[in-house]
Amino acid sequence: MHTLPPCPQCQSAYTYEDGAGQYVCPECAHEWPVQAADAAASDGVRVYKDASGNILQDGDTVTVIKDLKPKGSGGVIKQGTKVKNIRLVDADHDIDCKIDGFGAMSLKTEFVRKV
Repeated sequence: MHTLPPCPQCQSAYTYEDGAGQYVCPECAHEWPVQAADAAASDGVRVYKDASGNILQDGDTVTVIKDLKPKGSGGVIKQGTKVKNIRLVDADHDIDCKIDGFGAMSLKTEFVRKV
């Protein structure tokens, strides 16, 4: 069973979800979005996983699992290209790295596999 969080203003335990993506406190009438409450409830540490489900960390070496055509570039990053010393970032693309022949690049974790 899902337990609802207490009200962030008055700490009332009688909160409810209104069906429109909001939590509501009946005692102080405070409303807040469900996503914000869920994000605050998590420990704040994001776990990055590759295409196989392996956990990635800064400094890992990964392999590209499919041909990627970067926007604005004339070349193609071939399948099997090794990328060393990755850096994980909390952005649209999860990995910042340098690829030989291409320079600085941002990749998504769904297109790499940990070596």
